[in-house]
Amino acid sequence: MTNKDQQHTRVNKALLSSIERTALAWLSKRMPSWVTPDLLTFFGFLGTILIGVSYYLTNQNAAFLWLASLGLVINWFGDSLDGTLARFRKIERPRYGFFIDHVIDGLGEVIIMFGVGLSPYVDFRIAMVALVGYLLLGNLVYILTYVRNEFRISYAGLSPTEVRLILILTNAMVFFFGNPKFQTRFGLFSVYDFVIVALILLLFSIYLVMTYINARQIAKEEVIKGHK
Repeated sequence: MTNKDQQHTRVNKALLSSIERTALAWLSKRMPSWVTPDLLTFFGFLGTILIGVSYYLTNQNAAFLWLASLGLVINWFGDSLDGTLARFRKIERPRYGFFIDHVIDGLGEVIIMFGVGLSPYVDFRIAMVALVGYLLLGNLVYILTYVRNEFRISYAGLSPTEVRLILILTNAMVFFFGNPKFQTRFGLFSVYDFVIVALILLLFSIYLVMTYINARQIAKEEVIKGHK
């Protein structure tokens, strides 16, 4: 995959963004010539498949949580480094890169959340609501890229990198301490359910707030433009 943001402004104010940029720049300078952006995109997608399959296999053995976490690291490596490497080597293809990246991201989100939902740790219905929230927010990002010429990677200090880290930490916590369930007024929920529900609330909150804010701003801008 290639550069995703040559024709628009890229915004990333996530908690780990400065550390991530430093790490990606370091890796880009040391990648062998045979490693291409497209190869990294493919590698990242293999990580996605590994995540989904590993979560499903936790029905057989909880140790597959570690394989799912490895998949998250592989996915980060490929998905985050491909564009950085293209920019470093000055071989960007903005439209192709943007298209391929986000088509694969959408498919990857489906694979991961289906895997999570088919695991013994998360209620399938909760995983599907999380998938809807993630796809809605992704859709909002792409729309704003078009209407505002700004590709925003992070919201409320979180980007896909932070979400991956949350899943890795939750995997480790559940492996070592188990996944106890608690009775609530809405039914029986596990610890992992609560983590995913928290992400759901955050995703939908960001989606609604950013939709409202941008709708008002865009409306004002067009009214001002119309009076000129």
